[in-house]
Amino acid sequence: MLIYAPAALLLLLFCARVLGDRRRIGNAVLLGLSVVLATAALLIHLSLGHPVLAKNVAVALAALVALGIVALACCLLANGVVMVRKEGASPGNLLSLLSGTALLCLLALLVTAAVAQHGTLLVVAATVAALAGYIGFLFLCYLGYAFVYGWLYVPRKADYVVVLGSGLVGGTTPPPLLTNRLDRGRQVYARLAARGRRPVLLVSGGQGPDEKVPESHAMADYLVEHGVPAAAIEREDRSTSTDENLRFSAEIMEKAHPRYRCVIVTSNYHALRAAVSARRAGVRGHVVGAPTAAYFWPSATIREFVALFVLYRRTNLAVCLTLLLGGFLLWWLRPLG
Repeated sequence: MLIYAPAALLLLLFCARVLGDRRRIGNAVLLGLSVVLATAALLIHLSLGHPVLAKNVAVALAALVALGIVALACCLLANGVVMVRKEGASPGNLLSLLSGTALLCLLALLVTAAVAQHGTLLVVAATVAALAGYIGFLFLCYLGYAFVYGWLYVPRKADYVVVLGSGLVGGTTPPPLLTNRLDRGRQVYARLAARGRRPVLLVSGGQGPDEKVPESHAMADYLVEHGVPAAAIEREDRSTSTDENLRFSAEIMEKAHPRYRCVIVTSNYHALRAAVSARRAGVRGHVVGAPTAAYFWPSATIREFVALFVLYRRTNLAVCLTLLLGGFLLWWLRPLG
C-alpha cells in the first residue's frame, strides 16, 4: 500500500494548506496532483494482481478521456454560438468557441500523426499534446478547486460585506449579473445581522465611460429598494477593475476598522480568482459566489482561468518552454535512432 503514500501525503498537505489559507491557487494543483497519483497508484496496484483488469481499466480511461474531449469540444462550440447570439462577438465571448475549435484541431492533429506515422509530424503532435495536457491539467485543477472553494463555509463573523460591481445597463441600471451579486450580498448581510453583528454593506464600483452614475451608487439604490437600511451601506466609487475594487475597499475598511474582517461577494465563476486577488492584495476576507446564467458560465470560467494563467505567467512560461525544448530535442535526436 506504500504506492498510495505520495497521493495521501499530497492530500494531507492540501488539507493543511486549505485550513491555513483557502485562497491559495497552489491548493488547486495539490488537489489535482493527489488525484493523478492516486489514479496511477490504483492502476499499478491492479497490474500487480490483475494485469488484464488493469489493462482494461487503462484502455477504458483513455477511451473515456478521448470521448470526453470530443463531447467537451462540441459543447463548447454550441455554447460559443449561444454566447455570440446573446452577448455579441467580443473577444471574451468568443473564448468557448475558440476553445472548442482548438480541441477539435488537437484531435485532428493526433489522428493525422497516428495514421501518417511521419517522424516530424509525430514529434509535433506529441509536443502539442504535452502542452495541451499541461494546460488541460491546470484547467481541471482550477475547476475542481473552484467547486471545492464554493462549498467551504462562510465566516460567521465579519465587519463588512463587500459586493463587487460589474457594469450597468443603459448607464444606470444593474443587470441580472450584478443584481444576483447584490441579492447574495443581502443574504450574507442578513445572516450576519441575525447573529447580532452590525456589518456594513460596502458596494464597490466606479463610473465607466459609458455610465451615467458610478456603479456603487446604482448598487446602493438597488439595495435600499430591497429593504437594506441606507445607514448600513457604504460606497466605494473609484474602482474600475477587480484589483481596484479590492484595494480601494480595503483602504476604506482599514481606515474605519484596522482589524476588520470581510466577506466579498461576486459571481460564482469569478469567486476563486477574486479570492486569489484578495490574498495577493492583503484583504482580510473570503469570497462567496452568486448564481450566473448557465449559458454565460463556460466562457466566463475560461476567461477567469486565462487570467490566472497569465497572472502566474513566469511559472507557466517556464513549463511551456521546457516542453517545447523537449519536443525540439526529440526531433533533433530522432535521426540517431
